[in-house]
Amino acid sequence: MRKLFLKSIKSSTRNKFSTYIMVIAFFSIAAILVEAGILGSLFKGLLVPMCYYIILAVSLNLTVGILGELSLGHAGFMCVGAYVGGVFSILTKDIITSALIRFPLALVVGGLAAGLFGILIGIPILRLKGDYLAIVTLAFGEIIKKLVQNIYIIKDVTGFHFSFATSIDTSTIDSESKQVILNGPMSISGIPKNANIVIGVILVLITLFVIMNLVDSRSGRAFMAIRDNRIVAEGIGINITKYKLIVFSFSAFFAGVAGSLFAHFSTVDPTKFDYNLSILILVFVVLGGIGNIRGSVIAAVILYALPELLRSFQNYRMLIYAIVLIVMMILNNNEKFLRFKERFTFKRLFAKKHAKEDA
Repeated sequence: MRKLFLKSIKSSTRNKFSTYIMVIAFFSIAAILVEAGILGSLFKGLLVPMCYYIILAVSLNLTVGILGELSLGHAGFMCVGAYVGGVFSILTKDIITSALIRFPLALVVGGLAAGLFGILIGIPILRLKGDYLAIVTLAFGEIIKKLVQNIYIIKDVTGFHFSFATSIDTSTIDSESKQVILNGPMSISGIPKNANIVIGVILVLITLFVIMNLVDSRSGRAFMAIRDNRIVAEGIGINITKYKLIVFSFSAFFAGVAGSLFAHFSTVDPTKFDYNLSILILVFVVLGGIGNIRGSVIAAVILYALPELLRSFQNYRMLIYAIVLIVMMILNNNEKFLRFKERFTFKRLFAKKHAKEDA
């Protein structure tokens, strides 16, 4: 029994390291090819978005694949992280002049704000499951989007001016020191664009490290017990409320970090955090394999980059994209393909290497 347990730990460790190596190798090769001019500037612009989509897919897989609850509000958590992290950078730009300090703080603050919302949304819906949970989380995402579309904040020498649903009367505001923080449905301006591929890859590795170790921990086994049979899990003493809140908070935190990374790379517009974004992230999770962390990474990279790389095909690119989705869905549910894929995994390569060393 002890040997089986140790073998399981070694297998899990190899699986984690192989995933880290895969991520580092892919982004390193991609960056080298971009710098060498082999890949164009279009692909260079896809690298950072790939990072925050990987973080979103992996964090959602914690809720959908490991806990077994369907959530459609991931775009809402990303929205919270983007706005809080972006506003934090704007307000502290003159106080914390070093981007090496300000940017990581903005990522953490955005993540913590989203994590707090994850706990707040998790408490009242703990007893919900299935379609009911999906509807509530979907409503949360839409509510967050509508809220940020109606917030107006302006800063001047007298302080902050706040308004909800109606524009602020600028006649009473000092025009020389006026700084528009939030302007309702308009995009946020003034966020320092500090995001780059190095920081993106580091965040991806941190996300993978935390979530994969969480899944392999005692708490992770409790998550999967709740997923497999909630009644039995409760009967053996597992605190379902506690573990569900842990999952919601971790998932929302990393979605907020991804949102803050997005805010420091692209334009923050409320319309970007809609229902379609939540569905897109869910597609990454489903096609990568529910509960398969590495699969979420691969699916996020392929399915995000594919439509952009097929732009030269114009009217046919979405048709090709749809065909790829169908093929991936069929293959992921084909036992022969799954057995074939197992032969070429890092896990088997490591196993062969250790077998040779033992011999």
